[in-house]
Amino acid sequence: MTKYIAKIGLEMHCEMSETKSKVFSSAKNEYSEIPNSNVRPLDMGFPGTLPVVNKEAVRLSLMASLILNCRQPEYMYFERKNYYYPDMPKNYQITQNPPEDCVGMDGYVDVERNDGSIFRVGIDNIHLEEDAASLDHFYSTSNIDYNRAGVPLLELVTQPDLHSAEEAVLFLEHMRSVYQYAGISEADSKKGQIRCDVNVSIMDASLDENDPNNWGIKVEVKNVNSFGGVRDAINYEIKRQTEAKENGTYDQEIEQETRRWDEDSQATIHMRSKVDAIDYKYFVEPNIPKIKLDKKWLDEIRESIPELAMDRKKKYINDFNLSNYDAGVLVKEKAISDYFEECVKVGIDSKIASNWVTVNIVGELNKEGITINDFYLTPEMLKQIIDGINSGMLSSKQAKEVFSKSLEEKKEPKNYISKDNAQISDEKELTDLIIKILDENPSQIELYKGGRDNLFDYFVGQVMKNTRGKANPVMTKDILHRELDKR
Repeated sequence: MTKYIAKIGLEMHCEMSETKSKVFSSAKNEYSEIPNSNVRPLDMGFPGTLPVVNKEAVRLSLMASLILNCRQPEYMYFERKNYYYPDMPKNYQITQNPPEDCVGMDGYVDVERNDGSIFRVGIDNIHLEEDAASLDHFYSTSNIDYNRAGVPLLELVTQPDLHSAEEAVLFLEHMRSVYQYAGISEADSKKGQIRCDVNVSIMDASLDENDPNNWGIKVEVKNVNSFGGVRDAINYEIKRQTEAKENGTYDQEIEQETRRWDEDSQATIHMRSKVDAIDYKYFVEPNIPKIKLDKKWLDEIRESIPELAMDRKKKYINDFNLSNYDAGVLVKEKAISDYFEECVKVGIDSKIASNWVTVNIVGELNKEGITINDFYLTPEMLKQIIDGINSGMLSSKQAKEVFSKSLEEKKEPKNYISKDNAQISDEKELTDLIIKILDENPSQIELYKGGRDNLFDYFVGQVMKNTRGKANPVMTKDILHRELDKR
């Protein structure tokens, strides 16, 4: 019987990549590997500069709030969060001060487990703010890149409703898909667009989980930059805290603190002790007036919410008759789902398209470490292969060979599909060849008739050898059975 329950809350930060400019300045909002190339005087904190609110960033943040079933404020305003650190040249961050008057409060999201069951996660708040600059630490220096300073950032704070590392990762994957499908962000962790703080505590399973007085000591793990890191950090903390409980040293070893996840040692490491509240000296940003949120505008935003991952998954299962597993693989990444939908639009059967995308294409992406956007074969090119199979020009084996060769040489599949290498599906041609092969192997036929059933594969092999693998395998087996029965 389980002795302890884990209480896990997440603070998920996601850069909004789908706005043309930053949240309060006119600098470009785009990923660049050239440091300090997307900056304006406001981003650098120069005197005399004034912030101007990006309406599109507000619209997209309100869309996220509506998707998460949150309550929106009557008035939206921003505050200054004061702290002194090199990544904030103004020495304050323009943000919103939870828990009240954020773009979204008191919401929830339903997340599907791998077995199809649903669990609900409460959303404390979601708020819009500007991101800080990024620092690169070297042996003797630290360099600052202000490209990220001022990028619109959504911070999502959950209730401690998660109970395992697996649930936490499923939640993060769900939210990544929400941001991608809603056109809010690419949500690409490789570009640093997603970061996560993790709060973990454990409590006795015999106590009432809904009573905060029964919760354990909360430990925060800061700035975990991958979903795998989140999983490993949570599992490590649950193990560390459970062992302290079992050893009777919980009150001595576990404190309310901030730790970081160290990939090398696969452990969380103490950074600083943490009190209940840090005095950031919030006050209302005087240069941005309050914005009254018009109900009509909110209704327009609600109506503009596009088809999300779960909507597509239901469509794939109900309309395309795909399995729950295949539909789940297809919708996990919006770009892959878009590719699949384009395959169906160009005329590929949905089940065939699903098989090729989930097995061959996803396998190729994983092997090469690329995204579907970098994949050479377009849906139209894939259709050339499928048409080759449907017309009898290609066997399934040949189709895979054409697929591989097309990717290897970066040429369209039609260049490798011709009558010279076409599959042999002419019944008379195959029958004549099979009769000839059987006539040349009387002793093998006698052994087969005597009970050596495995010799059937020998005959199939002889047909394939004589046709250099071009014989239609289904027709070959049917004709072989028929001709052997005659003897």
